[in-house]
Amino acid sequence: MTEYVTATSVERSTTIRLVCGVDEAGRGPLAGAVYAAAVILDPARPIDGLADSKKLTARRRDQLEALIIERALAYAVCFATAAEIDSINILQASLLAMQRAVMGLCMRPDEVLVDGLHCPRIDMPSRAIVQGDGSEPCISAASILAKTARDRELLRLHGLYPQYGFDRHKGYPTPEHLAALEQYGITPEHRLSYAPVKRVTQQGVLRF
Repeated sequence: MTEYVTATSVERSTTIRLVCGVDEAGRGPLAGAVYAAAVILDPARPIDGLADSKKLTARRRDQLEALIIERALAYAVCFATAAEIDSINILQASLLAMQRAVMGLCMRPDEVLVDGLHCPRIDMPSRAIVQGDGSEPCISAASILAKTARDRELLRLHGLYPQYGFDRHKGYPTPEHLAALEQYGITPEHRLSYAPVKRVTQQGVLRF
């Protein structure tokens, strides 16, 4: 299990129904892992401003991330690697990262709410909610943690491969990224099953 981080253990109150929100970040990029987060919020410590991470500025996401980590009853952030994405496809890899995140929690939720159309394989009640990251605070919190964790990982990759511009496009297929692929070839972090990367390998451009 490739676990990123888990919360400290919290004693469960018998009067609280524990609802876990789950979301992923990084299905579209050509490089890097796909991340998922699972969050159980504390009803006694609400967090104002939770929203779909894509609708928040990077600064606001960082601020909310700190509040989520401080106030949540439990959270976990996990990932599936680029190699796993190539092996089982991006949908299954996203669900695998979600499964890892839920199983990484320090307490068992009563219900799991998942953004999108599909639920990971878990032995607890779960529901998929389309656009749940905008309607369910616990899913919004999960989307924020997954996004901030993945962005940090892409900054780390930028340090290893600065010529690709990962700090700017975060692995997405921007003109800058596609041009870098043509010039420098692929890195070990690129997703070989994605068409723009596959095209570069078929052209015989060597791995970085």
